[in-house]
This record gives sequence, structure tokens and C-alpha cells, in this order.
Amino acid sequence: MKRKIIIFFYICLLLFLLFHPKEALTGVKNGLGLWLNIMIPTLLPFLILTGALLKTGNIRKLLKPSAFFWKTFFGLSPAGAYVLILGLLCGYPMGAKLAHDLYIDQQISRREGEYLLTFSCNASPAFIISYLSGILLKNKISAVQMILTFLAADLFCMLFFRFVVYRGHTVDSVCVNKIKKETYQQDSTGAILDVSIMDGFETITRLGGYILLFSLILASISFYWPFHAQSCMLFTAPLELTTGLKQIADAPLPWKSRYLASMLLTSFGGFCVMAQTKSVLENSLSLIPYAISKCLNASAIFLILVFSDIV
Repeated sequence: MKRKIIIFFYICLLLFLLFHPKEALTGVKNGLGLWLNIMIPTLLPFLILTGALLKTGNIRKLLKPSAFFWKTFFGLSPAGAYVLILGLLCGYPMGAKLAHDLYIDQQISRREGEYLLTFSCNASPAFIISYLSGILLKNKISAVQMILTFLAADLFCMLFFRFVVYRGHTVDSVCVNKIKKETYQQDSTGAILDVSIMDGFETITRLGGYILLFSLILASISFYWPFHAQSCMLFTAPLELTTGLKQIADAPLPWKSRYLASMLLTSFGGFCVMAQTKSVLENSLSLIPYAISKCLNASAIFLILVFSDIV
């Protein structure tokens, strides 16, 4: 049944492409613009450089001096701390990609990898400052205040999963593959960089494909929507984060309602980001902790904003 539904879904999109090429082309162009102008410049350099650093096999050594801090306050190993730091700085879906790569590389356990998915996969500070706060919300709310709100929600998710779901047991010992370590030491810097560049382009191309697909879905829903155009936003905004935020910003709603909706969507990430996350996990880590944490994160954002009288 699942396969039949997916096939039917693909056929519907194909028919939309064939019978409404103008609307489909507009949607694809929008998706391609997001990929070229936002995702490639902001994410590809991090994919290449973090990939090269992972292949040197020295992440544990770099963060080992602060191992006690990360284990005590976050329940993470030094390698897990690396995922958290870059996940928070780089944004979706970098945290998930790094968690997957370190798990495959046997530097973190499956449990720690899935634990990291619950609070290290978020919108980047650069995205919040430049796009969400600056362009869409016209700096009516301080970007620092928004970032602190998102971090508070992440902290809540971390504490919930660490002590309620995993009951304090988030780090399992792992045996790092000695053969891999020796291989890394023998590889030249140029060879490591070449492989990292190719891996980075492969990942960014795959993520771009998801953006194009979801942009096409958004265009088809908007075209066939039989009711008032504003009601369509309830179904299309959660599909893709950047486009959804633009729809909310342009909606004829009170400013506080637009701010609340923007914060909720940014914390949730959207279904396109969820599909991208599943893609980079490659079935090695479960998507379920991530999906649950995104719903929990959005709920925490709602409670913080409502009870703090910001909205």
C-alpha cells in the first residue's frame, strides 16, 4: 500500500509537470534559486571542511581536554560535542549529517547519534539573523533574543531526552576502527581534500533535489487549492522552511501572529528539511527521535513566547 501511494504521488507530480508547465517551471525556479543562492554558499564549504576534518581521525584528540565538561553538562563524548558545536553553527541538516558520519566512522555510538539528533539540528544563527530577523521581520525583534529563545527550547529538548527518554545513559563506549585510523594517517592531504570535495558535492546535490521536489509539490498544491488563498498557507508553509517563512511574512495577519508562526516553523524546520535529514542519515540512524524533538521544540517555543507575553 505504501509503495502504491508513493507511485500515485509521483504520477500526480508528473501530470502536473505535463499539463501545467508554466506553474511547474515557476515552482522549480524558486526551488533552484533557494539551492543556488542559499544552500550552496552557506552549507557546501562546511560539508567539505568538516568532511576533511573527519577523515583525519583527530576529532577526539581536539576535544578530549574538555571531555569532562561535555559529559557532565550535555551527556556527550568529545566527538559528540563536535557534532553539537557545528550543528548549532551551520544549521539544517549539518548536525544530522555529522552524527551519521561519526556513527559510521565508529566515533560515537548509535544511542549518542540519535540523542544528538534531538537538539543539534536547528536553523543556523546566520539564517536567523539575516533572513528571519532582518529580511522577514524587519528587525522588530532582536535577533539575539530570538536565538536565545531557540536555544532555550533546545535545552528543554536535551534535558527531556537525556533524563526522561535515555535516563541519563546517552554515551556508549565505542571501539574506533584501527584500520581506518591507519588509512587516514597514510592518505595525503590532497587525497583527503579531493574525497571531501566530491562527498560535499554529492550531499549538496541530493539536498538540492529535495528542495526542487518540495517546491514542485508546493506549486501543485497552490495551483489546485479550491478554497481561499490564505487558507492554503496552512498546508504549504510547513513544506519548505524558507518559502514557508516568506508566505507567513506576506500574509495579512497581525504582526504578533506572523512572528509566532515564523518562530514555530523555524523551530520545526519543515517537511523538506525532515526529508533532507532522513536522506543524510541513510537509514543508519532512526529519524524518529528527530521528528519527535522537532514537535517538542515547536511546543516549547510556543509556551516560551506565550508565557513571556511576547505574543
